[in-house]
Amino acid sequence: MRRSLDARHDGFPLSTPFRISRGVKTIADVVTVTVRQGDHVGRGEGVPYPRYGETVEGSLAAIEAMRALIEGGASRAELAAVMPAGAARNALDCALWDLEARIAHTSVAALAMRAVPERLASAITIGIDTPDAMAAVAARHAAVPLLKVKVNREEGDAQLAAVRAAAPGPRMIVDANESWRVEDVARWQDMLLSYRVDLLEQPVPAEDDAGLEGLASRVPICADEALHTRADLPRLRGRYDYVNIKLDKTGGLTEALALADAAVGMGFGLMVGCMVSSSLGIAPAMLVAERASFVDLDGPLWLAEDRAGGVRDEGGWMHPPAPGFWGTLA
Repeated sequence: MRRSLDARHDGFPLSTPFRISRGVKTIADVVTVTVRQGDHVGRGEGVPYPRYGETVEGSLAAIEAMRALIEGGASRAELAAVMPAGAARNALDCALWDLEARIAHTSVAALAMRAVPERLASAITIGIDTPDAMAAVAARHAAVPLLKVKVNREEGDAQLAAVRAAAPGPRMIVDANESWRVEDVARWQDMLLSYRVDLLEQPVPAEDDAGLEGLASRVPICADEALHTRADLPRLRGRYDYVNIKLDKTGGLTEALALADAAVGMGFGLMVGCMVSSSLGIAPAMLVAERASFVDLDGPLWLAEDRAGGVRDEGGWMHPPAPGFWGTLA
């Protein structure tokens, strides 16, 4: 039975601006894919990311170029063989997983032989602002299990001091989004330890991280922008302790699961992250996150309104979507 493919741009306004070292986001622009086969419908979502040269228009064009392949019944493996990793492939790959599960009257978790966690300690992100404003946000979330703090190079010390004073209890990920230099990582070791930082995420530019090799950081360092697929792993050894797996980088759940296995096999710890997205982009990532030491899937929490039936947060603990949402039967 032939399939039909639909792809569109959806915009989700944010409830508050999301600030990182590279800029400010006020709307989550996503690409939503729907693949139909008879009475069965599979959906997927991708977030085109300018840092990787992606745009909504470019992603929609890339998906359109796959129309004949998808409507002709191609598998996820066949898709991966002809389409590069990225947000466009993520949307298609996850839609095919969803469709496959519905045709089989089962769940994606069962197909992937993974467990869906009843809940995950997922980081609450504090975006870049003045130290006082960041402290105010931290105070509201002082009881959550995990915080992720965005910092820049200019005020990193003051930002972290303010957040940690307001929220002394949670574990903490610090994300510089490539705004630091290797010498900063070396000279700020004592500072990071004094604020009890558990993980330092992508402190330096991905293309300028050779200096991390042999640095012997006392705080584990996690690759984000430096990691996309399994092909990147050999280059990261000796530079990073953890890798941040995002489905929009891997090009879907299929590669994300394989990447997680390969990373663990090479001795890396796992973090699972996301772009600012709806729950349709988060539900597949939860199948990877169940084995990760650090989880950062709070993308939908930034939205003024999420997709109906999506994930929900209770005090920093993320719960799966409602039955019938992506990957599950009603």
